[in-house]
Amino acid sequence: MSIEWYAVHTYVGQEEKAKANLEKRVKAFGMEDKIFQVLIPTEEVVELREGGKKEVVKKKLFPGYLFVQMDLGDEEEPNEAWEVVRGTPGITGFVGAGHKPVPLSPDEVRHILEVSGLLGKKEAPKAQVAFREGDQVRVVSGPFADFTGTVTEINPEKGKVKVMVTIFGRETPVELDFSQVVKA
Repeated sequence: MSIEWYAVHTYVGQEEKAKANLEKRVKAFGMEDKIFQVLIPTEEVVELREGGKKEVVKKKLFPGYLFVQMDLGDEEEPNEAWEVVRGTPGITGFVGAGHKPVPLSPDEVRHILEVSGLLGKKEAPKAQVAFREGDQVRVVSGPFADFTGTVTEINPEKGKVKVMVTIFGRETPVELDFSQVVKA
């Protein structure tokens, strides 16, 4: 028995549907002893909405892919589990060279499980950054509301951005929350 993780192509945007289809097929064909887990790696990010509201959303780390932990059988002659996965609606095939699926390396598996929060502690949601250094932004709230300036530094961990604004004719760096600025 060789239990490995494999990457499987799906149609982008159809990952959940393909996962549900595969899980149904695993039960219908009695493959619980060959196909163990099906994973869609996601991470939580904080998106800023209209009015500066923050919303935590799940983003797929690998759109168009599922990760399947399974026993594929002998390398020369894959078992029926291979056919169950390949024949699942929404799945277009395994990632690999030619017709032979290639298992993920232990480092790849560890990385996927860590960022998904399935291995060790889960990280706090990351703020999604809508701008880059050098972008022109407008301050929408706080004491510097309606000022415009240039982004000089971004700190996604803290959800802060440093902006150079002109106050009384002088360039002044101001640290603001992501929610306080929008692209100009």
